[in-house]
Amino acid sequence: MSNDSWFNSFPEMERSDLRAIRKTLDGAYRDFSREYGDMIESFFDPLLSFLIWFEKLLLSTPWMLVLAICTGLVYAASRSWKLSLGCFVSLILIGYFGMWEDTMRTLSIITVCTLLSIVLGIPIGIAMARSNRVQSIVTPMLDIMQTMPAFVYLIPVVMLLGIGKIPGLIAVVIYAIPPVIRLTNLGIRLVDKEVLEASTAFGASAKQRLFGVQLPLAMPTIMAGINQTIMMSLSMVVIASMIGVKGLGQPVLKAITNQYFTLGLLNGFAIVVLAILFDRASQAYAKRTQAHLGDLKHD
Repeated sequence: MSNDSWFNSFPEMERSDLRAIRKTLDGAYRDFSREYGDMIESFFDPLLSFLIWFEKLLLSTPWMLVLAICTGLVYAASRSWKLSLGCFVSLILIGYFGMWEDTMRTLSIITVCTLLSIVLGIPIGIAMARSNRVQSIVTPMLDIMQTMPAFVYLIPVVMLLGIGKIPGLIAVVIYAIPPVIRLTNLGIRLVDKEVLEASTAFGASAKQRLFGVQLPLAMPTIMAGINQTIMMSLSMVVIASMIGVKGLGQPVLKAITNQYFTLGLLNGFAIVVLAILFDRASQAYAKRTQAHLGDLKHD
């Protein structure tokens, strides 16, 4: 066979090989999901129960109490009466335009996703900071998670667990967890080595150095990672609504499919309001933490 004829047959060979590989992988994953899908789904049952309980709690709690708690939390984090007033007015407007229940559903899943990302992400970030080998393994995985299109996360999750809250939660966590892992690693690595040497000289153990020195000094950077995780979770709300996650994303999706301009605009603004409140409150808390640490260093 001449070089030209071999080259011309190459695309056909490539397509046949690719089809074979795809069929093999699809079949293997399908068999895996059929055999282990129920077991994996039962593993997430406690998380699903907690998510349903928390959502019902927010929906059944009187709106005035939820309003007071949210405003109080924003003030406790930011110490800003202007931001607290903005939170109060924004939530009043959300209720006035009939988006209260969807907002509470979105708030419940974002809160659970953020807590799960923190619980999983900070220990992974700590492990990365303490081991260059772990960092070399985890970093490429984080790169893939951050560059992979968000819709791609939905395919294996839905094939394995079907439609519902847990598949949406898993997809949101996979998409949103990289910032808190990266910035936890970065924050701990940026802690001044002289401070660590001083703590070691005073007889601090590795555990005491981590919890007494490294994590407190890295907290502003970690808070920045948590802030980014919350923002990315909110950005996944509309996409997660495609697989059955109720909240502000579903009216936006309905508005896209049916061309309801006002419905999409109002629910989009509600998502933006939540994003701004979370962003400003977490940033203000991080700045106060940094200022407090600066005062301690000065003393």
